Amino acid sequence: MNLPNYITLARIVVVPLLVVVLLTPEADRWFGISGYALAIALFLMAALTDIVDGHLARRRNQVSTLGKFLDPIADKLLISAALIVLVEKQLAPSWVVAIIIGREFVITGLRSVAASEGLIVEAQTLGKLKMWAQCVAVVALLVAAANGNPPVSNFDLDYPAFFWRVAEVQTAFANLVDFGLTHNDWKVFGYLVGRGALWLAMILSLWSMWDYFAYFFKHRRKEKTGEN
Repeated sequence: MNLPNYITLARIVVVPLLVVVLLTPEADRWFGISGYALAIALFLMAALTDIVDGHLARRRNQVSTLGKFLDPIADKLLISAALIVLVEKQLAPSWVVAIIIGREFVITGLRSVAASEGLIVEAQTLGKLKMWAQCVAVVALLVAAANGNPPVSNFDLDYPAFFWRVAEVQTAFANLVDFGLTHNDWKVFGYLVGRGALWLAMILSLWSMWDYFAYFFKHRRKEKTGEN
């Protein structure tokens, strides 16, 4: 154990706190602030530790096998919890979240198989991009629904190509053209950013899953053939 690993463990501890804050009235009761505001602060703090722990580990020469294992696990727990809460709050479609979380289970299984063969599968670039797309989606959707309700109605991601048919979206773009954006219009645009980032996260999830498997089989092939 070292400081970077303790920071990673702190990110894991934030996960149940995030769920409690968003699904119960405890934030209002104990702190007198919106649960969404506290959840956004907790989530951003946890996401920041994802940068800090890796930076410290490299700077202090404390990169460890345990850290390489814990870091992606902490990321998966944080994002999975946040996405599941978004589904509960009707801010994200369940099937998109199911694909993203399902991918995490597959990659975790792959890491376990690789570890049993002495190979540590480190986070790939696509995986990091996917992580940040998910962070943008979570924060944008929580900000857009800070009053407890989505700023648009009848917006189904099963038909994302027709988002402009939603009345609130049409109004927001009309006000944008007229330079008369309202507070709700900004929330609508934030909501669209969140939904778009969620779609990007799903695409990157599938793409990065392929990349992880390619990385794994490439190293297995090198071991069998004795290549460098």
